[in-house]
Amino acid sequence: MLIDLRRVHDSDLPVFYRQQNDPEALRMAAFTPQDPADRDAFDTHWEKIRASSAVLRTILADGDVVGSAAVYGEPGEREVTYWVDRAYWGQGIATAALAALVAEVPERPLFARAAADNAGSLRVLEKCGFRATARAAGYANARGAEIEEIVLRLES
Repeated sequence: MLIDLRRVHDSDLPVFYRQQNDPEALRMAAFTPQDPADRDAFDTHWEKIRASSAVLRTILADGDVVGSAAVYGEPGEREVTYWVDRAYWGQGIATAALAALVAEVPERPLFARAAADNAGSLRVLEKCGFRATARAAGYANARGAEIEEIVLRLES
């Protein structure tokens, strides 16, 4: 399977919105929008980040839109995030996409956060060179509770 990243197109947004509303994926991601089904809030969020200094990419698998990846935030505190459609989990797509993204964005350090029980995402981050540096607690909208998260850092 060929994995590629490209700039986000307007036509990607309905796919991202659908992916963001998968109940199982929401639970796994944990730290999600307060109301993922609020299309106006989704559109406002994407309009804002597309106008920012964030590096936003669409993840393609054999030419199909399967997710998104981004680097966002202030210099010295920039974080990575990614979302892959649940139908494509376990195929190495997130790892390949994140590796390509961090290769494209040379600044370091980069940070990431994942729910402590999200073994898949933690494995993806570690394969891409991120190392756990701290544990924190944060309110997870998708779970309606405060949960433990792992903070990770990429140095080189």
